[in-house]
Amino acid sequence: MTFIPASTGRAVKAVSFDVFGTVVDWRTGIAAAVRRFAGEHGLELDAGAFADAWRARYVPGMRRVSTGQRPFVPLDVLHRENLDGVLEDLGLDLGRFGPAALDELNRAWHFLPPWPDSVPGLSALKRDYIVGPLSNGNTSLLLDMAKAGGLPWDLILGSDVSRAYKPAAEAYLRQAAMLGLEPGEIMLAAAHEGDLAAAREAGLAAAFVSRPLERGPGIPGAGIATQSWDLSVSSIIELAALM
Repeated sequence: MTFIPASTGRAVKAVSFDVFGTVVDWRTGIAAAVRRFAGEHGLELDAGAFADAWRARYVPGMRRVSTGQRPFVPLDVLHRENLDGVLEDLGLDLGRFGPAALDELNRAWHFLPPWPDSVPGLSALKRDYIVGPLSNGNTSLLLDMAKAGGLPWDLILGSDVSRAYKPAAEAYLRQAAMLGLEPGEIMLAAAHEGDLAAAREAGLAAAFVSRPLERGPGIPGAGIATQSWDLSVSSIIELAALM
């Protein structure tokens, strides 16, 4: 099959995916890990709120790398630093846990559950297209996630390969270069319009995948596209069918 997006006028050869929120349900996975951690350490925590607070530090942490305030470090390092920050904000003494326990909680980002449509949708797409993550996750994180969740990627190139975090153009262009493709021969599929806008600016095609429950139920406007994209779908299965 051949799909030619209007935005690029080029046949798509690879579909790359944002991962956190688009392919996997980060909030459910992190909240479950936080509940286990709280139980082991006798803590009373709102696991969902903790997951939200941890995630809220994600973009600011990467921005310090993108703006040159600090050298590139893998996302695992940023996640671990952000975890310490959330615990400190709650008034908890990091010393009561020990680094091994915190490192284990941090690894929860390696084992997030896929959305129900992700594996069948990716499997259908890869019959005709190269499929892989285009994520801020580092390679080892994405590999663990794929093995645990059965994500059928054709390749895994983490942000530690491009040494750039989205939405920097290099994060999108390095993958195209390594695949020997023009940017317009790649479509990014993502649940986040900021990610899609940056990809489109870099010359990629863009598909919006609605994930209304990414940040939990009852979020006004969640999962609704506010811009026009090459495709706008409710699942990766639908994306595969349209392509």
